[in-house]
Amino acid sequence: MNQSFPLKKPKFVLFDLDGTLADSAPDLAAAINSVRLERGLPPVPYEQLRPVASAGAPGLVNAAFHLTPQNDQYPGIRERFLSFYSNHIAVKTTLFKGIPELLEQLRKLGIGWGIVTNKASVLTRPLIEKIGLGDADCVISGDTASRPKPYPDPLFEAAKQLNIRPEESWFVGDDLRDIQAGKAAGTGTIAAKWGYCTDPFSWKADYIAETPEQILNLIYSVYAI
Repeated sequence: MNQSFPLKKPKFVLFDLDGTLADSAPDLAAAINSVRLERGLPPVPYEQLRPVASAGAPGLVNAAFHLTPQNDQYPGIRERFLSFYSNHIAVKTTLFKGIPELLEQLRKLGIGWGIVTNKASVLTRPLIEKIGLGDADCVISGDTASRPKPYPDPLFEAAKQLNIRPEESWFVGDDLRDIQAGKAAGTGTIAAKWGYCTDPFSWKADYIAETPEQILNLIYSVYAI
C-alpha cells in the first residue's frame, strides 16, 4: 500500500462500482462481442477488453470498433451494446475477493459506505441488487448529478444525501477519473489497484491499495492515530 498524504477518519467510504467493487468485465466484454458477432465480426479477445471495462460504453465501443462518440456509427453500436448488456447484466459478474468482508467490517466499525459510478441508473440498480450491494447507504449513478466523473458533482451529491461534508469521506476507484473527481470534491482518494487500472502511480491518489484488505488495514491505522 502506497502512502502519499495523511487521511482523516472517514464517516463514509464511497466506492466506484465497475472494477472496484464488482468484476463486471466478463459481462461487459460479452455484450460488446455480441454486437460484433451480430455484424459478422469475430470476437475481440477478452484480454484486450478487460483493461477498458471501467471506461464504460465509450471505452468498450472504441476497443471493439475503433469508434468514438463523435463518429456517426457510434450511437447505434452503443445502443446495441447496452441492449445486450442490460439483458445479461450479472451472468458472470462477481464482487472482487475481499469486498464482502471489507463492507461488513465497515458496518461493524460504524462507517457507512456508498456507490458512486458513471454507469447509468437504469443499469446500476439492477446490477447492485443482483450482486448483493443493494444495502448501500447511497447510490449515485452517471445520470444522478448534472455531470459525471471526473467532475466532482457526483461526490457532492453523495455528501448531500449522506448529510456530510465531502472531506469526511474517502473515495475508492480504479480509474483516473475517480481520483480526479475525489480530489476536486475534497475527499480522501484511494486507487484500487486490484481493479482494471494498470498504472495508478501517476494519479497522485492519497493511497494506492493492492487489495480490499489493505483498505481495512488503513482504516485501523487511521483510528489508531
